[in-house]
Amino acid sequence: MKRILVVDDDRASCKLLRDLLNAQGWSAEAVTTPDEALRLAAQEKFDLLISDINLEADQNGIDLLRRLRDECPVILMTGFGTLDTTVAASREGAWDIISKPFKVQEIISTVRRALEREEAKPAEAVSDSLSAQYESSGLIGRSPAMLELYKEIARVAPSRSTVLIIGESGAGKELVARAIHKHSARSSGAFVPVNCGALTETLLEAELFGHVKGAFTGATADRRGLWEEAEGGTLFLDEVGETSPALQVKLLRALQEKEIRRVGASKNIKVDARVIAATNREIEQEAAAGRFREDLFYRLSVITLRVPPLRDRRSDIPLLAERFLRAASDNAGRGPFRFQEETIKTLTAYDWPGNVRELESSVEYAALRARGAEIVPEDLPPKLQSEDVRGKAARSTLSALYDDLPTLDELERRYLLRVLEVVGGNRSRAAEVMGIDRRTLYRMAERFNIKEEAEG
Repeated sequence: MKRILVVDDDRASCKLLRDLLNAQGWSAEAVTTPDEALRLAAQEKFDLLISDINLEADQNGIDLLRRLRDECPVILMTGFGTLDTTVAASREGAWDIISKPFKVQEIISTVRRALEREEAKPAEAVSDSLSAQYESSGLIGRSPAMLELYKEIARVAPSRSTVLIIGESGAGKELVARAIHKHSARSSGAFVPVNCGALTETLLEAELFGHVKGAFTGATADRRGLWEEAEGGTLFLDEVGETSPALQVKLLRALQEKEIRRVGASKNIKVDARVIAATNREIEQEAAAGRFREDLFYRLSVITLRVPPLRDRRSDIPLLAERFLRAASDNAGRGPFRFQEETIKTLTAYDWPGNVRELESSVEYAALRARGAEIVPEDLPPKLQSEDVRGKAARSTLSALYDDLPTLDELERRYLLRVLEVVGGNRSRAAEVMGIDRRTLYRMAERFNIKEEAEG
């Protein structure tokens, strides 16, 4: 029988996970402190360790990972997923990182895979040559979608392969590219971005490849191109789907041969720059339809990452809005500002076609219009003032609670689940929001069998 050690300072969550694993036929032990975990691990052999990253102790889940990774696979859980913690966990050899509150089927299947491949090295482990210190990447989010993206960044960063980032305008594609560069072995080199959609074909070719003196009117001296400027670093081709067919041929040749030719030159120059490209188009469909070179698409998309639109990670909107509000307070020379609860509901209900960039500008607009320290819905841009958006904001938090006239017990259960969802599974924060202590919240979770609801 496989032995599993569970570590979580949240006793209710710890017990829930232990019971869940035991019900699957495994033998699970549950402890609430790193010291207890290390003591048990010294006494007996475990086939798998599952630990929360954030433990209220001198050591955390990553410390346990470092101590026990040579003895068994380690799965880490977090309700506060950030790129830095995810990369650190992957770099240290975590089997997987799971967001909280977890889905029952997700954690069961992850545990089963880990146990079946106990002797295998985790594919998520990132090269030890990465820098131990990581700067903030600018990516913000704790939703499961963002945690998955962080894990993908951690996996691809150490490679030399080209990466294609697909996502809507304003979703943060350049931030993802910068994060890959920052967490790669090329981080000491330059990160050179170029917007392929902002220049004509002739100008873009000269910008990318450089030119020699006399190549065209105004070329009074030899000039290095951006590809050469990115030597030893990363070249970021933003909106690569906007390039012309003629330039696509030259991009393909440069990627295949790892050399370029300056405009007007007769000799090629060897270059060593990792290429990351991005587009807001469904470029595979464009290639299939003949509107983008298929061979260039395959060369660019050795690894493909998708950045989720903001409407698909609404739980991140309050976190992003608060971050932008702090910056807007500094910009306005006023504040500090705070959001009224109804304002957050309105922001969360809106679909954000312009994604994170649109949210940032809307928060700045509201901060400039605010008459007091509190940002109210009326301070938001007119597009967020419509009855449809305001009505959706009200329905999003209320309809799921009582539209079908549930019993008081059922209403209380739904409210608890809603609060846990909003706070990302943080039991202490949930208890604070509900005005109760953690022990009362644990009893509520047990009474309503939240374990079963995790599957939904």
